[in-house]
Amino acid sequence: MYFAALLARTEDGWEASDTELDDVETLSDLADLAREASPDEDTVLVLIEQEDAWFGVVRVDGEDDPRIYVSDAAAAARSAYGELLLTDELLGREPGADDGPDLDALDLDGTEDGESEDDDEEGPAADAVPHSPVGDSEILDDLGIGEKELRALDADDALSAIAEALGASEVLETVR
Repeated sequence: MYFAALLARTEDGWEASDTELDDVETLSDLADLAREASPDEDTVLVLIEQEDAWFGVVRVDGEDDPRIYVSDAAAAARSAYGELLLTDELLGREPGADDGPDLDALDLDGTEDGESEDDDEEGPAADAVPHSPVGDSEILDDLGIGEKELRALDADDALSAIAEALGASEVLETVR
């Protein structure tokens, strides 16, 4: 189970709406969805949590590139919704780099001596996604949630804690 909501800052405070991510295929799609929630190009937060295992915050300010924070990259990597957020840039990888073997460079004639099938799982791809937070941990600084506070949040109540700090807990609960 996952929960996703949009929090859009307006002149009157925060407005919340739940959102369905089934039709969202890329981070750009998600950013466009967030921008649609705020016609005045105000700040929009996309809050996502999955099975109390991880949470993510995507911040869209007008036409600026989205800023992302994910509480546990390894847990998020096992989720289709988490994969939307875990860009190469966020994970510190070369954009478009493939972690898999270069099949054109492999000698597949069956004469690979001394290689164990288990060797492949110990390479850099096995450690590519850390079991830790990734992204912009200062994403909510100007909204009253510092880096230290954000990193200390538990996945099971993080979205409620964020909404409370923003003064948006009531509007978030209406869409939960």
